[in-house]
Amino acid sequence: MIEYQNLFTTVRAAGPTHAGVPLGPGNDVRLGSQKPLQFPPLAWLGMAQIGPVYLGTLGVASLFFGTLSFLIIGFNMLASVGFDPVQFVRQLFWLSLDPPAPKYGLHLPPLNDGGWWLMAGLFLTISILLWWTRMYTRARALGLGTHIAWAFAAAIWLFLVLGAIRPVLMGSWSEAVPFGIFSHLDWTAAFSIRYGNLFYNPFHALSIAFLYGSALIFAMHGATILAVSRFGGERELEQIVDRGTASERAALFWRWTMGFNATMESIHRWAWWFAVLCPLTGGIGILLTGTVVDNWYLWAVQHGVAPAYPPIYGNMVDPATLVQGVKP
Repeated sequence: MIEYQNLFTTVRAAGPTHAGVPLGPGNDVRLGSQKPLQFPPLAWLGMAQIGPVYLGTLGVASLFFGTLSFLIIGFNMLASVGFDPVQFVRQLFWLSLDPPAPKYGLHLPPLNDGGWWLMAGLFLTISILLWWTRMYTRARALGLGTHIAWAFAAAIWLFLVLGAIRPVLMGSWSEAVPFGIFSHLDWTAAFSIRYGNLFYNPFHALSIAFLYGSALIFAMHGATILAVSRFGGERELEQIVDRGTASERAALFWRWTMGFNATMESIHRWAWWFAVLCPLTGGIGILLTGTVVDNWYLWAVQHGVAPAYPPIYGNMVDPATLVQGVKP
C-alpha cells in the first residue's frame, strides 16, 4: 500500500537536547555543549539538534590553515578581474589559480608566477592532514573504530598524488592541478589527451567501476532498509545480532532476485571497500601516467587490450618518441 512506500523521511526525530557522552581528561570543551540549538526543519533530514561541536586544538588549526588557503585562492581570483566584485561573481566558474610554468621545474617561482599556488596548496595540505588527525583522535577518544579516518585517507591519497607526489616525480609543479572550477576540468581533459586517452588506463577503469559500484551498493542498501522499515529494519544493530522479520525478509528478497545476499553488517563492509578503492585505484592510475606509461592507447595496443587503428593516415608514431617534432 502507498503509505508504506516511504521514499522520503516520514518520521521526524525530535526530542530533548543531548550534549553527548562525557569526555575524559585532556579534551577541550565542546562548542554549544551547554545549550545545543534546535532547528526543527532539520528533523525532516535527520535530527533537529545542532551541536555540540568539538573542535579542539587540531580542529582550530585545521580551520586556520584552510581559511588561509581559501583566502589566497579567492583574492588571487579577485585580483585577476581587477577586484571587481560583479565580474568576480560573473566569471567565478572560469577563474583559476594556476601552478607554476614548466620552466620553474620544482623551484620556488615568484608569487605571481605560481608562488601563490604553491602557498595555497601547502596550507590546504596542512589543513587536510590536521583534519584527518582530528578525525582519528576523536574516534579513538569516543571508543569508535577508525574506519571513517581511513576512508578519508583514501581521498587524501588521490589529492596528494594529483598535487604533490606525481608533480615531484615528473620534476615540475606545472604537472599539478590548478585551483578553479572549469580550469581543473580542462586540466583533466588535457591530461587524458596528452597521455593517449585515460580510458585505456586499467586503474582508471577500476576506479570508475568502484565509483559506480559503490553508488549502486549504497542505493541498493538504502532502498532495502527503507523497504523493510515497516518491520523495524532501520534498527540495523539489533537486526545484526538478533535477526527479526525485517532482516529475514530483506535476505529472502535478495536471494530471490540476486541469488545471494549480504547481511545487515557485511553490506557496510562491501560499500566501504568499494568506496575506498575508488580513489585508491584512481591515484595509482594517475601516478603511473607520465612516469611509467607515456601513451595509454599505445600501451593498450601493445598488451592486446585495444585494437590498432588501420593506418589510413600512415603509421602512428608515439609523440613521446619525437624530438622537436622530428621522427627518430
